Amino acid sequence: MIVDIGLFAAIAVMVATGVYLLLDRSLTRMLMGIILFGNAVNLLLLALSSPPGNPPIVGYFSEGRLTEADPLAQAMILTAIVITMGMAAFILALAYRSFTINTDDEVDDDPEDTKVLERDVDVAADDPDYDASDDPITGAPSALGDAYGPDGELLSPEELKQARVDVVDTGALPLPSVPREKQLPPGEQDEKGGGR
Repeated sequence: MIVDIGLFAAIAVMVATGVYLLLDRSLTRMLMGIILFGNAVNLLLLALSSPPGNPPIVGYFSEGRLTEADPLAQAMILTAIVITMGMAAFILALAYRSFTINTDDEVDDDPEDTKVLERDVDVAADDPDYDASDDPITGAPSALGDAYGPDGELLSPEELKQARVDVVDTGALPLPSVPREKQLPPGEQDEKGGGR
């Protein structure tokens, strides 16, 4: 195999530039980076395939070519071009949507991710999944479940009992195959039956 140093140098420059553009926060530059990186990979596939040769079609020849070209590399490159164009269309749609909402295509830090990053790992209440009924030292769920109301105050035993009564048991929901009359509680069945 004959190695073309110039082609491999061009591939290296294209890959480096593509990665540099991908690391930018602008969606337009990310798009250019993906296209550049995809073209570099296509050139790499072409450089690593068999040397140039006759077209892989019966009856067609090129002058001075003793072997046939590798059709697998050509098929892979065509497939990669289609995939790169699909990704480019998707990123263009993202950039357009971002521009119509924010009037720029910069990708900003997510405020929720920033809060998680800046939280104190030693304080259990700063955890995103913190539940007020968790053990304050270990952070493990308590046996009673959520024993705190919406205001964060500890529920009394009566309020806790009432809160558990108000919970809907999804296993007690009626089945669609049961007739509507048999789905009603016994007291309501009597009222319905008496009203006929």
